[in-house]
Amino acid sequence: MGAESKPREELLGLVRSLTERVRLDGELRKPLGYLSGVKVGFETTAVHAPAPVVERSGIDVSGPEPVVERSGVDVSVLDPVVAELGDCRRCPLGALRHRLVFGEGNPRADLVFVGEAPGADEDAQGRPFVGRAGQLLTKIIAAMGLKREDVYICNILKCRPPGNRNPLPDEIAACEPFLIRQIGAIRPRVICALGSFAAHALLKSEAPISALRGRFHRYQGIPLMPTYHPAYLLRNPGAKRQVWEDVQAIMKLLQEGS
Repeated sequence: MGAESKPREELLGLVRSLTERVRLDGELRKPLGYLSGVKVGFETTAVHAPAPVVERSGIDVSGPEPVVERSGVDVSVLDPVVAELGDCRRCPLGALRHRLVFGEGNPRADLVFVGEAPGADEDAQGRPFVGRAGQLLTKIIAAMGLKREDVYICNILKCRPPGNRNPLPDEIAACEPFLIRQIGAIRPRVICALGSFAAHALLKSEAPISALRGRFHRYQGIPLMPTYHPAYLLRNPGAKRQVWEDVQAIMKLLQEGS
């Protein structure tokens, strides 16, 4: 009887494991095969995993075995995305960066800020929005009655373009699948797109930011408010009034659902 029960226990264990796998994939809105072949190492500062191939619009974003530095608070829900991104070399920027800037903040945040790309300070530290523009963003978040730890902050690109030039279409195409997965894992209630490139990439619109801001749009069913980038405000402080109007609308929407 004992010999017969052992295979039965192994089968029940396999069923329980598969059930948990289906549950996790459902939470992350991924198909069952999403994590096949991926072994994620939940280490304090690094994730080691063979990065699978992700096909999107014919783009092969397979990569080498990664060692990825992580910053910010607990990002357990984002670990599969971190592991898949790996030590990314999917576009030429990967060979030019000092640090990959994945994003940081609360992985269960109600509000996600999406910027354009890392700058020099971000490239040096591996954290988003830590330069002068980042300091202004931190003040805006504080004026909303929040802390950086309460929200999630990331960029369209994970690597710095040389000389802070504008992102190129192939760079956006290589990085965007991971932004989609980030937002899908976090499942925020509101997204704030900072600047033209973030708004254009998310909304697939070429309208100027001045025409897009001031009203909510939809991204994957999530309300999205475009507004001016903090770097733009440093050059044009008169636009702070419009940004404050935009974040007030975000605050009102968040309060209505609380």
